[in-house]
Amino acid sequence: MPESPVLKVSDLKVTFATRQGPLRAVDGLSFEVAPKEVVGIVGESGSGKSVSMYSMLGLVRDANVTITGSVEFQGREILGLSDKEMQPIRGGEIGMIFQDPMTALTPVYTVGWQIVEQLRTHTTMTKAQARERAIELLSEVGIPDPRKRIDHYPHEFSGGMRQRVVIAMALSCNPKLLIADEPTTALDVTTQAQILDLMVKLQDSYNSSIVIITHDMGVIAEMAHRVVVMYAGRPAEVGPEIDVVRNPRHPYTWGLLGAVPRIESRNDRLATIPGNAVSPLDIPEGCAFADRCEYRMDICTKRPQLKGANDHLDACWLSDEQRVAIRTKASS
Repeated sequence: MPESPVLKVSDLKVTFATRQGPLRAVDGLSFEVAPKEVVGIVGESGSGKSVSMYSMLGLVRDANVTITGSVEFQGREILGLSDKEMQPIRGGEIGMIFQDPMTALTPVYTVGWQIVEQLRTHTTMTKAQARERAIELLSEVGIPDPRKRIDHYPHEFSGGMRQRVVIAMALSCNPKLLIADEPTTALDVTTQAQILDLMVKLQDSYNSSIVIITHDMGVIAEMAHRVVVMYAGRPAEVGPEIDVVRNPRHPYTWGLLGAVPRIESRNDRLATIPGNAVSPLDIPEGCAFADRCEYRMDICTKRPQLKGANDHLDACWLSDEQRVAIRTKASS
């Protein structure tokens, strides 16, 4: 029997009421995360990646927001739970790595105090036990001389080291699910590679599932088992990483992959997606990507639904024959 998913998101919609009208930040997102699986959510800025995760965890507190759909974590519906009910889940069973480690860490407390505080909130450890566990965690994520560095403040660490501290905090309670929001954005290329390698290593050690949010298809190819490509708050393509990267079906995914630099074509200009991302205040009823798509057809005024075969789905009206012809022409 297949194992039940750790996370199951069904038709998640997040809408903000504004003076200009409803702002649809997330519009019908559905996906699952299996045990020990890494799911990558990829798309441009403003595509709804982060707000979908924050809404799921009850971190979107705007009085003008409406959140509908279903989010099941280990078989339990968590969408709409109170803060008191979510407290043992956030930080305990679901860990979060935020995009900017400097703002994720409180500057007036030592990193050790912050890890110890999380451990004592979610476990029955004594203060001394929690401190020893914090030292072990700092060592596991590659912080040198952790017994000394545990008493240092966030500003005394480099950007890469701060991100390691945030990862240590997220893993401190051995969560079933780890959500990583652009964990390598502000880091140099070498440090990015180190952080990604560290996450893969720790994921194997802790047996956690991971949802990684990124705009970088290179990160997706490095880490993810499955991919959700988002555009304008909607899923454009969903499938196993090997299928989405090697045989992409949606024109938006073609554009994202075309923008990845390659060694063999380093002297060529990178491909770009024409136009600008659609405003969440003005998302068309049809295909949200249609205005930027060179393969637009009359039928694109109707919204396409996710469809496909062998667990590889996309929301595009192009036929299989049209896709083959387009891809063949592009590669010739």
